[in-house]
Amino acid sequence: MTALRLAAGGPFAVEPAMAALAAHAVRDVEQVDRDARTVTRLLRLPGGSTRVTAQLTGDHVELTADFAGAEDEAAAMAITRRWLDLDADVERIDAVLAADPVLRPLVRARPGLLIVGYADGFEAALSTVLGQQVSLAAARTFTSRLLTAYGTPRQCGLVEFPAPDALAGVAVDELRAAVGITGARARTLHALAEAFADGLALRPDGDVERQRRALLALPGVGPWTVDYLALRAFGDRDACPAGDLVLRRALGAATATEARDRAHGWSPYRAYGVFHLWTRTAYLNR
Repeated sequence: MTALRLAAGGPFAVEPAMAALAAHAVRDVEQVDRDARTVTRLLRLPGGSTRVTAQLTGDHVELTADFAGAEDEAAAMAITRRWLDLDADVERIDAVLAADPVLRPLVRARPGLLIVGYADGFEAALSTVLGQQVSLAAARTFTSRLLTAYGTPRQCGLVEFPAPDALAGVAVDELRAAVGITGARARTLHALAEAFADGLALRPDGDVERQRRALLALPGVGPWTVDYLALRAFGDRDACPAGDLVLRRALGAATATEARDRAHGWSPYRAYGVFHLWTRTAYLNR
């Protein structure tokens, strides 16, 4: 086993990160131990899928795995830095957000809050669509059904998400029945699988606007889904899913336009403001 130390961009809030990981963890995909401050999952690396454990501390993450070689180590570090937002300039972000009276007490309570994203873009897209207009618990249930039907169990006890081309080969009606979702949502999953099989990739170092347009062109993918993926999957730190019900309630906004206007002062870090409100409402409930 090899242990790699990944330094963060500054002191960061571990408890909220662990709470967010736990809230979204799907059984057999991510194993989250909040007491040990660890998350274990598979990463798709050049040498193949590898079981890794990330332990979070107040200023770094220790990544442990049986890596195949230096190329896999480098890839795992890059994925983890994006996934856990380790390059964020937390002091600058907190300074901007603390100027807002709604966010000021949240920043004081949880300085250095980072955005917990996804380790894989296709996994992010599928999970987000399955989470449209349902609770976190329901989203986990739907995703677990998808994995039971089409995931690949590994000897390490974890399950790997299906590859895009494999899921694209599944009939829409079969998807609908296996996951227990509507026909419209099954068509969206199928369209995502086809798009990823054709080369779509949600990456922070990619063309953000091009990725947005590609997603919006798919059936069943609207502004909330795109903004959510921009925030958690391809690194747009000014993303603001203004139509999000939790965000609107937290801001006392009747419409998405009102919520967007209210969050204007958080730029260029609106995504962190949103994550603070999600953390208080959905992850830590305080």
